[in-house]
Amino acid sequence: MKKILLLSIALSALTVSCREEFLESAPTETIADAPAQTKLNGLYVMMINTGTGGTSLDHDDFGQKGYDIYSDMLSQDMALEATSYGWYVAMANMTAQTDFTNTMNYKPWRYYYRMIAGANQIIDALGGTTAVPTTDADKYAMGQAKALRAYAYFYLMQFYTKGYSASEAAIPVYTKAGMPAQPKSTQAQVYALIVDDLTKSVNYLEGFARTNKGMIDQSVAKGLLAYTYAAMDQPAQAAALSKEIINDYGYTSTSKTETVRMAHSAGSTVVSGGGFNDLKTPSWMWGFDIAVVNGLDLVSWWGQVDMFTYSYASVGTRKGIDLGLYGTMKGRDIRKNQFVMSTINDSEGTPIATTPARNFPGNKFFDLNRIAQGQRQVTADYIFMRVDEFYFLAAESLAKTGQDAEAKAILKQVLYNRYSDAPGSTTEPVTAAAYVDSFLDPLTGTGLQAEIYNQTRLEFWGEGKSYLAFKRNKATVTRGSNHLFFVGTAFPYNDARVSLTIPQEEIVNNPHF
Repeated sequence: MKKILLLSIALSALTVSCREEFLESAPTETIADAPAQTKLNGLYVMMINTGTGGTSLDHDDFGQKGYDIYSDMLSQDMALEATSYGWYVAMANMTAQTDFTNTMNYKPWRYYYRMIAGANQIIDALGGTTAVPTTDADKYAMGQAKALRAYAYFYLMQFYTKGYSASEAAIPVYTKAGMPAQPKSTQAQVYALIVDDLTKSVNYLEGFARTNKGMIDQSVAKGLLAYTYAAMDQPAQAAALSKEIINDYGYTSTSKTETVRMAHSAGSTVVSGGGFNDLKTPSWMWGFDIAVVNGLDLVSWWGQVDMFTYSYASVGTRKGIDLGLYGTMKGRDIRKNQFVMSTINDSEGTPIATTPARNFPGNKFFDLNRIAQGQRQVTADYIFMRVDEFYFLAAESLAKTGQDAEAKAILKQVLYNRYSDAPGSTTEPVTAAAYVDSFLDPLTGTGLQAEIYNQTRLEFWGEGKSYLAFKRNKATVTRGSNHLFFVGTAFPYNDARVSLTIPQEEIVNNPHF
């Protein structure tokens, strides 16, 4: 592991600032006598570290955000628009997913099972999976450990199965450290563990006041549980949890200004906003406050996506929004401005050509300074979860249970801030709210569900969430014209090429396979 950072004080004494909690270098998640919270912080840092997928060093091996890129490509919403340097080509051309020897199948498998192993060590030290902790410190540690274990199993199930099928054999399950190789458990068994872990996590984290949003608290545990129920096609439970997250924790939906860099006032030429680079953003529920000490550079999510970071995106190997998806945005959708089709200038006035890429996210994701190749040491933060996800998930889940009016009411709370006003218009509603009402109110049933799914894809492009919606909605997506391979080909959610394959290393080393 390239750099794991040590928290040297126990949970009860955690009073330092966000970055100060992770400021000494040592691998903490496996230290035998470390406090539980110290080990937990090692797992949190593992989420952003390079090489945690078992390579040294593939430039797509950098923790959760690396697999967010995988999932965005598997959903077809992120188009690889150049083959320079070779990263992601095997996924984009659909050869990696069905080749169990390809390391793109191995890296997430290794990463998530490594997370599970670390969580199991913590759970064992606290008495084991069935233990009921009695002190607040132990409850909070157990709640985080169970949530991290569930998070890892949840993502394994998204990547390595084709969709929810209760009786289907899925993946091995390990609930304590040092277990021998296990056979595949059924999906029902794996999801039962995920639900149990997250339900207990929600209970144990009652009253837990985390010191920074890099740690899992009750709201994040509920978010993971809502996603789990949605994946299991249990929309009533997903809706209830999503509404609790919206109403009970004080997060505010991402504002227009936070959504995109553009001129936000009519007639103005002053541009501002956007970036998705700051953990302090009020809508962010979970993420990581990246500092220089974390040692991230070109091998990072920012390096692969942001043209202002010195790395692959800045030299032409860009990833853009699928042009078919882009084309579904209405003219007054401010999210169209997140994507750049022509030359863009950096903050110093230097033009940056888009060739060969089209529709890259130059006004959604960017380093704060916006200087061409200016971010050499990454300090822009990582996002793992934001509250807007649960407005869309609540709307989706309510629509699936026939509660269309409530679904639309919740969705509008975000969409009113995703469209512009049209002062003086004589052909369309003038206000953004009236405009949204004009196209959303007539929708019902499957038409409304389709709109919510499409809005989800637009809202969370590049954030690793489209794939979850793709799978749970049993969708089919057709590749747009800016993909390098399979242009115009439709990929259903259960196509073998949009999931990963259990890797060769597991098949060789697990006698049950």
